[in-house]
Amino acid sequence: MTAHYTPILAGVAQYTQPKDVERPLDPMGLMVRVCRAALEDASPERIGDHIDALHVVNLFQWPYRDAPGMLSEALGIRPKGKFYTPIGGNTPQLLVNRACRELASGEVRAVLITGAEAICSVKRALAGRIALDWPESSSPERIDGDNRPGVSQLEADYDLFFPAVMYPLFETALRASSGRGVSGHREYLGRLWERFSRAASENPHAWVRKALSAREITEVTPENRYINYPYTKYMNANINVDQAAAVLMTTEETARRLGIDPGAWVYPLGGADLCDVWNVSRRPRLDASPAIRNASRLALEQAGLDLGDIDFFDIYSCFPSAVQIAMKEIGIPPDDPRDLTVTGGLAFFGGPGNNYSLHGIASAAERIRESRSEKAMVTANGWYITKHSVGIYGGEPPERPWTGQDDSSVQAAIDKEALPEPVEEAEGDMKVEAYVIRHGRDGSPTLGTVIGRLSDGRRALAHIDADAGALEEMERTELVGSTGHVRHAPGRAGNLIRFHGLS
Repeated sequence: MTAHYTPILAGVAQYTQPKDVERPLDPMGLMVRVCRAALEDASPERIGDHIDALHVVNLFQWPYRDAPGMLSEALGIRPKGKFYTPIGGNTPQLLVNRACRELASGEVRAVLITGAEAICSVKRALAGRIALDWPESSSPERIDGDNRPGVSQLEADYDLFFPAVMYPLFETALRASSGRGVSGHREYLGRLWERFSRAASENPHAWVRKALSAREITEVTPENRYINYPYTKYMNANINVDQAAAVLMTTEETARRLGIDPGAWVYPLGGADLCDVWNVSRRPRLDASPAIRNASRLALEQAGLDLGDIDFFDIYSCFPSAVQIAMKEIGIPPDDPRDLTVTGGLAFFGGPGNNYSLHGIASAAERIRESRSEKAMVTANGWYITKHSVGIYGGEPPERPWTGQDDSSVQAAIDKEALPEPVEEAEGDMKVEAYVIRHGRDGSPTLGTVIGRLSDGRRALAHIDADAGALEEMERTELVGSTGHVRHAPGRAGNLIRFHGLS
């Protein structure tokens, strides 16, 4: 491949809307703002005439019937392809990887990727603090890509479609396999999340600029109650934000012809997209991700790099378990001094729906522009550690040309490891693999849910049959590895498990 078809990031932009603005922009207005800024960042006025594809990341709170069409009209561009993604935090990096393939092959000349959320403003309006004069919101007329639900019907019956319920399950599985114990692991989570908070405090785009200590993050207080054990409020992604980002991609040849400053070019060096076993209840392990392991390996191989060549990361950080699983699978030691985030993460920088990782990519590009020599790895995660996209970025042209790679055999090997469907009506002994305890707004525990194995090895789900006092005791001790008696409750939702001496 010649240099003419080497993909680059030519323009990036981010915007965080002030929390107290009287007339906030809607998500479309936010996207218009950052797209114009990304085009200006690339400099030449004519770059918009070369945009052949526009990708809009799925909007959570205020979708539009035809977001790509509305945005194209507002920007005055006429892309041949206009796309709107399905749900998934993986999509920004997935779109970059896809754009690299299309740019490298000559299918397109320039690609614009953008997304935004204005959930904070919507909540302010619902509370009666402001009035919104926004374009009408409606269901999108089309979604381009895999739009499967993230959970099975059985998982949904146990409320596992809520990320704030699902991710604590991963955390308790990780804690048990780490051997740190309940208190030791809580301290570890505090130290880990303190690093993210510190990074956010130094980021002018971050939603929460106050640096929190490890103790402030882990200590349960009225302001930092348990949402769902073992996660306090400060450990959860914060979607109550107004944020937008955009990335403009093109090729070296187009950039040279249009006079884009080479000092602004950032090179995608490698990328890969894989999925774990789709339904969490069918995964062999709840503290692992073969997809992240292989996607990071494939991305590094494509870039011709080793993990030691990476100078900093932006690990997808909706919850601490997502970061820990990624670190373990990529091979990043817990005490690795390299930055794990360039933004501050979803809890502190902000979690603007599906679009967070576009901020990670833009921030990585801005940092690489300053140093030129640094290389970054960005990971993006959709659903419940389900869909994964990894990207490697640098300031120098890749030694290897960007070529499409067939990862279907790797994906097939991952899919082959799926367990049988869980037992819907379970009876007998059941060993706990992971658990979560939900809490009410008053801070008290309300319901526990378990994933485990029956004595014959089959997987099952169950709610914990226990009062609030027993649930609190289960938060002080390690329940993973314990065996309880499970039974199906006719007329009630699902299976119930009872633990001798704890119920």
